[in-house]
Amino acid sequence: MNIGYACLTVGVPGTKQRTCSMKNATPDVLRSIIETNLESLNRIVDYNIQNGIKLFRISSDIIPFGSHSVNTLRWWEEFGDKLQELGQKAMANGIRLSMHPGQYTVLNSTDEAVVARAIDDLHYHTRFLDAMGLGGEHKLILHIGGVYGDKDAATKRFIKQYHCLDANVQKRLVIENDDRQYTISDVLRIGESECIPVVFDNLHHQVNCDNSRSVSEWIHGCSETWKASDGVPKLHYSQADKEKRAGAHSATLAVDDFLEFYSALPQQDMDIMLEVKDKNLSAIKCINAIAAPKIQRLEKEWERYKYLVLERSPNSYNEIRQLLKDKTSYPLSAFYQLIDEAMETPVTAGNAVNAAQHVWGYFRELADEKTRLRVQQNLNKVSQGGSTKAMKRLLWNLAETWQQKYLLDSLYFMEVL
Repeated sequence: MNIGYACLTVGVPGTKQRTCSMKNATPDVLRSIIETNLESLNRIVDYNIQNGIKLFRISSDIIPFGSHSVNTLRWWEEFGDKLQELGQKAMANGIRLSMHPGQYTVLNSTDEAVVARAIDDLHYHTRFLDAMGLGGEHKLILHIGGVYGDKDAATKRFIKQYHCLDANVQKRLVIENDDRQYTISDVLRIGESECIPVVFDNLHHQVNCDNSRSVSEWIHGCSETWKASDGVPKLHYSQADKEKRAGAHSATLAVDDFLEFYSALPQQDMDIMLEVKDKNLSAIKCINAIAAPKIQRLEKEWERYKYLVLERSPNSYNEIRQLLKDKTSYPLSAFYQLIDEAMETPVTAGNAVNAAQHVWGYFRELADEKTRLRVQQNLNKVSQGGSTKAMKRLLWNLAETWQQKYLLDSLYFMEVL
């Protein structure tokens, strides 16, 4: 079983995606952005390899205006070598990639222009994965679309348009239940009748529920729609943000809730795509939750989190240090609960200065007098309630200057990366 995340990374330098407005989308601008975005994807793939993450969803925006006429570049040829290199790297390391066209890609619209744009968008996504040299197990996920006052008619339109798609698109397409219109039973009925693989989304199911079967039975039914050429079945997992609208994704995943879901799965030969705001951080959390219990996994996590936690909660910082002293244990739930609690704690000026001074300690003896003065000025501003960003940027630059890898991997800097 592989666990992954979608589109972006948190706290990983050099992985941001660029875009532009349509009025600025000249060939030269688009070429520059695509080059930057592919390099960003390359860094993401490297990060995933280093952290044992074997499932990743590529952002649809990696090629700006990929399905729009404003983009006249033959990008799949111009960047063909780079795309092939990325695809080969992913496959060599067992990483499964996917893409998820957005809410405006609607095959069953009553508007022919909307359908035409949806088909163009599916061709773009397929072309991107094809250009990477990826097999049919690397998927495109799509919702059925709207109801337009008549679900039966809308379903028939979707099926009709699906069968008009190119074979290359069809072999990649997977359909998913949504949180408003099409329940898992609606989607599974289409998948079974038209031989289309189905992804089960647990949070969409909670919001737009069909209780005629258990969750385990729905997941099993979906897995039966996947052929050997499709790869192992996939499902989407997320947790609700209780303070926002129904269906909104949580900031992070509660590890005990994930383990409860995981333990109830009807089979283990499945891939789980997490949909959560802290992206890769929750992916590593969930991978650690189901992996063989080794205290070294939590110690590695602690190296990343420690100054971020110290900045928010010195009490949690000290509790985690005590927790990890027993090298024969694997206190996964307590460890992540303390981190989650710390992350929900507002940063105070005193705690921010304390954490910054710990980080500054790595360079204090190396820095010249001018740098020491700049750091002290920034610390003074923070102590008076000012933003921590300028201080963190300065400390980050120092970490880069002296190549302090321990700090360069720290999540303490994630707000300025």
